[in-house]
Amino acid sequence: MLQAGEIGEAPATPSCSESGEERKNVEQKSDLNIAALVGNEPVGEGTDSGGLSSYVSAFIEKEVGNDLKSLKKLDKLIEQMTESKMQLEEQVLTISSEIPKRIQSALKNAEESEQFLHQFLEQEIHLSSSINSHLLTAQPWMEDLGAMINQIEEIERHLAYLKWISQIEELSDNIQQYLMTNNVPEAASTLVSMAELDIKLQESSCTHLLAFMRATVKFWHKILKDKLTSDFEEILAQLHWPFIAPSQSQTVGLSRPAGSSEIYSNLETLFCQLLKLQTSDELLTEPKQLPEKYSLPASPSVILPIQIMLTPLQKRFRYHFRGNRQTNVISKPEWYLAQVLLWIGNHTQFLDEKIQPILDKVGSAVSARLEFSRGLVMLVLEKLAADIPCLLYDDNLFCHLVDEVLLFERELHSVHGYPGTFANCMHILSEETCFQRWLTVERKFALQKMDSMLSSEAAWISQYKDITDVDEMKVPDCAETFMMLLLVITDRYKNLPTASRKLQFLELQKDLVDDFRIRLTQVMKEETRAPLGFRYCAILNAVNYISTVLADWADNVFFLQLQQAALEVFAENSALSKLQLGQLAAMESSVFDDMVNLLERLKHDMLTRQVDHVFREVKDAAKLYKKERWLSLPSQSEQAVMSLSSSACPLLLTLRDRLLQLEQQLCFSLFKIFWQMLVEKLDVHIYQEIILANHFNEGGAAQLQFDMTRNLFPLFSHYCKRPENYFKHVKEACIVLNLNVGSALLLKDVLQSASGQPPATAALNEVGIYKLAQQDVEILLNLRTNWPNTGK
Repeated sequence: MLQAGEIGEAPATPSCSESGEERKNVEQKSDLNIAALVGNEPVGEGTDSGGLSSYVSAFIEKEVGNDLKSLKKLDKLIEQMTESKMQLEEQVLTISSEIPKRIQSALKNAEESEQFLHQFLEQEIHLSSSINSHLLTAQPWMEDLGAMINQIEEIERHLAYLKWISQIEELSDNIQQYLMTNNVPEAASTLVSMAELDIKLQESSCTHLLAFMRATVKFWHKILKDKLTSDFEEILAQLHWPFIAPSQSQTVGLSRPAGSSEIYSNLETLFCQLLKLQTSDELLTEPKQLPEKYSLPASPSVILPIQIMLTPLQKRFRYHFRGNRQTNVISKPEWYLAQVLLWIGNHTQFLDEKIQPILDKVGSAVSARLEFSRGLVMLVLEKLAADIPCLLYDDNLFCHLVDEVLLFERELHSVHGYPGTFANCMHILSEETCFQRWLTVERKFALQKMDSMLSSEAAWISQYKDITDVDEMKVPDCAETFMMLLLVITDRYKNLPTASRKLQFLELQKDLVDDFRIRLTQVMKEETRAPLGFRYCAILNAVNYISTVLADWADNVFFLQLQQAALEVFAENSALSKLQLGQLAAMESSVFDDMVNLLERLKHDMLTRQVDHVFREVKDAAKLYKKERWLSLPSQSEQAVMSLSSSACPLLLTLRDRLLQLEQQLCFSLFKIFWQMLVEKLDVHIYQEIILANHFNEGGAAQLQFDMTRNLFPLFSHYCKRPENYFKHVKEACIVLNLNVGSALLLKDVLQSASGQPPATAALNEVGIYKLAQQDVEILLNLRTNWPNTGK
């Protein structure tokens, strides 16, 4: 029998002399060891002895295989498997000894927990019965105690009620005592405290207490207000208030009559005392408000002393501008508007110098001048609200009213500093019915103005035609008048209180621009037979001017704000695509973009028509030049002096005349576009119809270059520094045709040998060819006839 260490030398044949019993023992050991070694491999639960044998066979096949030398590993494998088997047995023994201990411990813990649970349940039953018994015993006590608490709370409410009444009566008694001792300032201060209590009680449900408080405040407020008002009016009368004439206010402000210091001291005292009544006055007096449809901004009532100062002026206003007085004429709104402005101006100095220091002294943030103006403006608003329905459908009267109101608003804001956030006349004009009528009238009169400006004899003549510096745009009178009309409309609506109203006016302006563009197009179509005529050029100048001004307006802060407002409106209504909204938000487009694009398209069409017309004339004039004998012209060395080809004279004269004509009739920017468009077409025409259509000897090429570089190009030198750069085809064709023979031959060889390669491009650039393609240069070289005779 072979030893284990000698297995490696045994032949790999089944005829080994190993006994069956010994082989069986070895296989059993191997099976155990292999099973121990690969015990962690996944083996199905249903694996039987046949499966294990196949698994072991596969393992042996993998480790040993057909290589006899690998049998040397068997000792090592058996040792590893034996060691693994021992480790697994130790683990099994360890686990077998620990698991019962853990199970026993867990059972013990469960038994203890069960005992604690039973104890807690017994305690819970005992406590529950004790609590129920206690609640039954305490129920009568709780009912008695609840009734007593309710009584106590009711008594406390009654006591608090009585305390409030007592406090009100105490304040009322104090006011009465102060008045009996003629201590008006303290009485006014006490009334302020009473008014503050009234404000605190506003959330109370005690209606009778509130009524009592309000009645008490009203009672004492009336007494104090009447007394202080009487004294204050007496002081104002000594100052000859109100100041009806401008000289009167200056006299009062500048003169220092005897006792004036005492008068102003009393004025300050009474003003401060009246100011203390402001809180109670706001509680008791409902401010006079116009209907909600006018959407006036919320504002506190005018302070009490200023109200008293306004009273005589309010009486005068109502006397003169209400009822059947001759001064109350509905067609003359300027009368009462001018009167209010006059009153504000007459009293400004006195209010700033005498009243404002009093307000500053008591720490009030109120502006005396603005409070005074606000009170007078409310008279105007009431008057407008009453008059507008009466003249809403008389276009002339309504338009006159709007004009006067806008003038009033402008002076009120610019001269007297009246804030736009206060209630003003624009809120009245923004009322829906009035505003729609205003839009209609604006449109009607704007269209009438457009009709008159276009039918005027001077419609297409510039007002500044004799002033070169001013007349750069060569703007016809109708276009300038139209843009002034739009500007005036902007000034009229820019102070409207809401962005939505402004956007409606903006739409009106855009409609007017579109209407004017259509009218210009109609007039232009009548002039298409004479696209170089004066009127056609004037229309083109008008279109360019309007487009330029609208593009400038797009950067104006006012229209940028409207653009933001329009963005919000469009976003809410989903009126635009996401791309358009993004462009508006990023300021890549403006509110006038649609109009500008249409005007630019019209401008381009008109310029194209002019260019085509001039180009046709130039083509007709170039027919003789095209038929020039380019093959038989004498060389430059045979001529004493090079001169212009006689056949080129009609071409150049026509071109010169048209350039001069249009330079005088078009503005600079339009003329620049015109000549550049014309040059582009002329360059291609000369190149394709004259150069490529002929062959050139040396003299013909030299003559062509002389005509182009010394005569054609200089025609445009007045408009740019290097006109030849606009004739790239012609300039480079002349270079190719006038290369000396050697250079031309060399270039031809390079082009033929390096077709489309960088050397060809470099060779072309070296002789000054950048625009023409290699194939074009080859064609031009073939047009030359002055090649040397090579015998081929």
